[in-house]
Amino acid sequence: MTGKEIRTARLFSNGKPIVVAIDHGQYFGPIPGLVDLAETARQVASADAILMSPFVLSRVKPVFYRKEGPSLILRVNWTTALCMPWQYREAHTHPTLEAEEALALGADLVLANLTLQSGCEKTDAENVRVFTKIARQKERAGLPLVGEVIPLIPLTETERLHRHIKEAIRIAWELGADLIKTYYTGPRFNEVVAGVPIPVFALGGAKFKNEADALALARNAFRAGAAGLVFGRNVIQARKPDRFIQQLKAAAAV
Repeated sequence: MTGKEIRTARLFSNGKPIVVAIDHGQYFGPIPGLVDLAETARQVASADAILMSPFVLSRVKPVFYRKEGPSLILRVNWTTALCMPWQYREAHTHPTLEAEEALALGADLVLANLTLQSGCEKTDAENVRVFTKIARQKERAGLPLVGEVIPLIPLTETERLHRHIKEAIRIAWELGADLIKTYYTGPRFNEVVAGVPIPVFALGGAKFKNEADALALARNAFRAGAAGLVFGRNVIQARKPDRFIQQLKAAAAV
């Protein structure tokens, strides 16, 4: 087996992984639940993996020291498309870390955003260039690459969103992604999953008013074929983050 295959198998060793994202600071600033990053990391240490920014890893590294600790996923590019508080209207993407550097920091996986249909063909082509460069690097480093597909489409435009995600994740796979992180698109999410032969993770998105609604999304996503979840604000802003992680794991086991 290659290093990439071994690291992927470890992520799935307990079934359908629950990944907690604590990388929001590089796009949103110090949001509730992430003011004290080290404390947040301790509260979500029971997750199967933690997604975070590489340059603050030194603040939370003890969380990963345990033999049964979470896998480490490092984000290795930055895009204006996700800097939502500043309301950027384009999707310019820039690499922030090479895969070999992520490996040296202890990463088990890397994650890179791929935004397409930005409104500018030149921007889309540049985003593909950045993504495929990362894809080549991760192969040399033996790291699985999570392709993040978060369209610049309002969530209310459900049919358009579904169609774009179905198409874009296939493109991301053929450009080198080993796993996918994207929106749950509703009852037809099984069509999204069927379009690629790699694991598709559903993301939680904005904080739900009720934790029960977030759990319902998780259950529905799993029923539709999601291989795992990537939840951020719905975990770190939960009343008891660790208990909520256990509830997500229970939803995955059904």
